[in-house]
Amino acid sequence: MTMTHLSQTDLANRWRMSPRTLERWRFTGEGPQFIKLGGRVVYRLEDIEAFEHRQIRQTTPGMTRGTPEPGIPMRSFGSHAAAGQGK
Repeated sequence: MTMTHLSQTDLANRWRMSPRTLERWRFTGEGPQFIKLGGRVVYRLEDIEAFEHRQIRQTTPGMTRGTPEPGIPMRSFGSHAAAGQGK
């Protein structure tokens, strides 16, 4: 069984983000699972890919057609322009 691990720097390069973002995510529990061996942090490739898979979205929250998320008001785009056309 071959298991591939990425360092914080390797993962930051893969996702084109700051390594500090990954540090913050570890602190807040937002990012992928990680392993801490002594003072060294590594990410298993299977955990990275599982995290990436969970991030797949069809739409941006609050911008779907139909009912918005609770607490987000509906917007009617173009209604102001259409109302002024008949004048």
